[in-house]
Amino acid sequence: MTYPEYESLKLAWPAERVLSITLARGKMNAMDFQLHHDLAHIWSLIDKDPGVNAVIVTGEGRAFSAGGDFDMIEDIITDHDFRCKMWKDARTMIDSMLNCSKPIISAINGAAAGGGLAVALLADISVAAQSAKLVDGHTVLGVAADDHAVAIWPLLTSMAKAKYYLMTSEPISGSEAERIGLVSFCVPDEECYPRALGIAERLAKGPPAAVRWTKLSLNNWMKAAWPAFEASLAFGILGFTSPEAREGLDALKERRAPNFNPQSFV
Repeated sequence: MTYPEYESLKLAWPAERVLSITLARGKMNAMDFQLHHDLAHIWSLIDKDPGVNAVIVTGEGRAFSAGGDFDMIEDIITDHDFRCKMWKDARTMIDSMLNCSKPIISAINGAAAGGGLAVALLADISVAAQSAKLVDGHTVLGVAADDHAVAIWPLLTSMAKAKYYLMTSEPISGSEAERIGLVSFCVPDEECYPRALGIAERLAKGPPAAVRWTKLSLNNWMKAAWPAFEASLAFGILGFTSPEAREGLDALKERRAPNFNPQSFV
């Protein structure tokens, strides 16, 4: 299998039949359109690659991914066609990760938010560093939680925890994420990638069909929540057309608390 020359994804083979994907775009690996697009479409290629039995995904430097960058969010707010492209890619990303038969292990080495968090938590097995900070963050921006969270957080944790963290956008530490079941493991920072690699090697040496069919069977639990995901994604995209998204982005840029209008038409 020949993969494209990605701008912000580094591919490597750290072990036999194990593909490593590293998000590499600046200090916090924030997403532009191209990185978001590539993360939406790489999983279907991996699924067809006979040389891959397991995948690791991580971030370069001290962050996994801080989610969408300000320029991309600005384009979502102001450009209808771009907004539709982002909706389509976000939908494709979730669908293709669920349907990629190869087991995916995330090494969450630092901050993970937005679309980056979606990739981290949609992995079949997630290993978080103790210094990792996980936050959905959509409501801080003034839009509904979308990407992945409405579909899988209640299943991974509970409806009570999902509602609290998704509506407040309160960050979660690696250890707390493990405690509530949001990630598989939390380990010291220096053990994050090695632990993920060890799991990937073990799965890569296992019976391929049995492992893949187990994954695909289990993912039907998440697919059962697809209508909830579709609603959240639609509400999220709709929110980018609202004054709340404009105020949320401006507040983030200006490093101040947002001043949302408490009287909504909804």
